[in-house]
Amino acid sequence: MLESMHVSLTTPALLFPAISLLLLAYTNRFFALAALIRNLSNGDKPVQNDQLKNLSQRITIIRRMQEAGVSSFALCVLCMIFIYIGFNKTGSVIFGASLLLLLYSLILSVIEIRISVDALNIHIKEMSK
Repeated sequence: MLESMHVSLTTPALLFPAISLLLLAYTNRFFALAALIRNLSNGDKPVQNDQLKNLSQRITIIRRMQEAGVSSFALCVLCMIFIYIGFNKTGSVIFGASLLLLLYSLILSVIEIRISVDALNIHIKEMSK
């Protein structure tokens, strides 16, 4: 299977803009969540345990999303190095690992979005009372 697969130097380079934008989006999510946590800690209202659990879970998932995205980016660079020096099979395997990390990062992003939406739905229910 690897004999028929050919990854050129430009193939992993195509992921650079996508991964960079993804990391920027993840960082913005992190900063928004950090600002929310700071606002809650400065507020007069007590914070419910469910909210704290939700926020902690989201922070952990965002950290894992960022780690997987950065690792994917690093493997893209490593893949390009291996292809550049002539180790195409090794570069192809590394590129595959990079794609898997990117997929993992995207799955985590969907999970984090679902948790965020659940938290908003709880908040809407509380407001409607």
